[in-house]
Amino acid sequence: DVGLVGFPNAGKSTLLSAVTSARPKIANYPFTTLNPQLGVMYAHDREFVLVDLPGLIEGAHTGVGLGDQFLGHAERTKMILHVIDGTEPDWGARYQAIRHEMDSYGGGLLGKPELVVINKTDAIDADELTEKMAAFKKSFGRKKKPEIVTISAAGRIGIAELILTIEKMFLGLK
Repeated sequence: DVGLVGFPNAGKSTLLSAVTSARPKIANYPFTTLNPQLGVMYAHDREFVLVDLPGLIEGAHTGVGLGDQFLGHAERTKMILHVIDGTEPDWGARYQAIRHEMDSYGGGLLGKPELVVINKTDAIDADELTEKMAAFKKSFGRKKKPEIVTISAAGRIGIAELILTIEKMFLGLK
């Protein structure tokens, strides 16, 4: 149902473990996830299958890293959760780099409903979070901005709001 995409160490596996009973390998080094990991998220009376994909890097669509092998899994999902590490200095650049890889890969990935999840927000102070969010939103210019949710997967902050947002977006697809 939902594919988790983003750079290595954005917190995709931690997020999967926070919203499902899946227990993926979680470590503080790139490419911890070597194979897609599945988990089932429950929201009210509904079940959603989430797939945590190995981290994408620039050039993934051409075979750099592991991403091109697994973007096919994202093709089969109904929506994309784009996870961005909130401690990164430029969220807009990170977002655009992953979107470029998805576009270059093809498969209709950019046409899928997307929710942007800014993770690790407990690791930055409130003023910095506000500044980064303003810069991120400004980076879209006049383009339509995706829905954005801020969380800390490790701290379990914002998880209930995230689940509710996923449920609302997903139900809007039917």
